[in-house]
Amino acid sequence: QLQLVESGGGLVQPGGSLRLSCAASGFSLDYYHIGWFRQAPGKEREGVSCISPRGGLINYTDSVKGRFTISRDNAKNTVYLQMNSLKPEDTAIYYCTRVLRCPGYVLAGLSWGQGTQVTVSS
Repeated sequence: QLQLVESGGGLVQPGGSLRLSCAASGFSLDYYHIGWFRQAPGKEREGVSCISPRGGLINYTDSVKGRFTISRDNAKNTVYLQMNSLKPEDTAIYYCTRVLRCPGYVLAGLSWGQGTQVTVSS
């Protein structure tokens, strides 16, 4: 079964940091563009960041530029999202999935995983 599994979320105070992981199961990430998305309560899911297969192309939505860093380790079949200087408005469920091409957040047909909850609150 092809799937991506997110982990690393939690409760953090404003200004804190978290590192999310997106691990592939059933296939190799080597050839795929991967995107991180998030969905806050009452809002639509939005693209946060994406990365090309070798990491040469990276994109961030404006609201996270300078605070979030996406990376990948194809040997570990995992994509990461380092989140620093977290704000309450970053609170959301974070998901990762394949995208057609980064930069861009057009979905590539892989089912959504369960996501990982990030809560930024004092």
